[in-house]
Amino acid sequence: MLILLLLANWFLPSVLVNSELNKLSPVGSYSYICKTSGSSSLAVFRVHVPVRSLAEKLKKPLCSDLVIAKQYGSIEIYWGGSLAEQIEFLAKGIADVILSKDNVMEAMMAESTQNYMPLIGYPSYTAFFISAREKPRIDKAYFLDKTIGLVDYPTSRSAHILPKQVFKQLDIDLSALKIVYASSHSALRELLSKGEVDLIASYWQEQDQQRFSQNYITPIADNVSGSKWYIKMTDENTDLACALQGSISDVVNDIQSSYFNKLKHYWQCDIAPYGFIVGNENEN
Repeated sequence: MLILLLLANWFLPSVLVNSELNKLSPVGSYSYICKTSGSSSLAVFRVHVPVRSLAEKLKKPLCSDLVIAKQYGSIEIYWGGSLAEQIEFLAKGIADVILSKDNVMEAMMAESTQNYMPLIGYPSYTAFFISAREKPRIDKAYFLDKTIGLVDYPTSRSAHILPKQVFKQLDIDLSALKIVYASSHSALRELLSKGEVDLIASYWQEQDQQRFSQNYITPIADNVSGSKWYIKMTDENTDLACALQGSISDVVNDIQSSYFNKLKHYWQCDIAPYGFIVGNENEN
């Protein structure tokens, strides 16, 4: 209910704002700013992602992209995992590209009100508790005696929302738990590998078997829908959509994760007719 009220508080005022408000800079204080080769343009291309590491990887390919340079003079890449910040970027249509969850987009009605359309989608997955030395138990006494690693951005389902839902179902006060927050899923794995936490919450990927045992994972939830990259399409800007789909795919694939290698593309850019693949947004 609290999340719904928060969504309403952000969404309802956004319906009343005029187009001038959409030109205002967001309040997020964490960002990279660069000039494109088309720096004479005053237009700013804004991107929002949940973590700094991803923003760093996007900076070079986006700032050097020739298609973006033809349309924008500068690029601002913001990062921050708070739900309130993500809502601001969506409700006011600030973000030209944003990595978000289906449930947030649906609650904000961002696809219909701000013309957001998916570029790339991650596959559905299972969320797990992962340990290095034993199979985690879904048990109140077990968690009270462990140091638990979660990510520090509250929009992550597998590494923040779902494990905290488990603790709530077990009637565990979060203040009674020893929780260590990390900046990313890879940072969580480093904590577990070094023995700085007893278990983490995350997804399981093939390369995890090199450091951890698949016998020591316990599912939290199945068929968790993956996040999507969305582009704000106020115009039929197919060149931009295809350029971004390619650039972002290259960055994500470079992370070398079996999960990321299963990306779904929503734009047909290699053969005619070019454009959005109708119906693809409803696939699992």
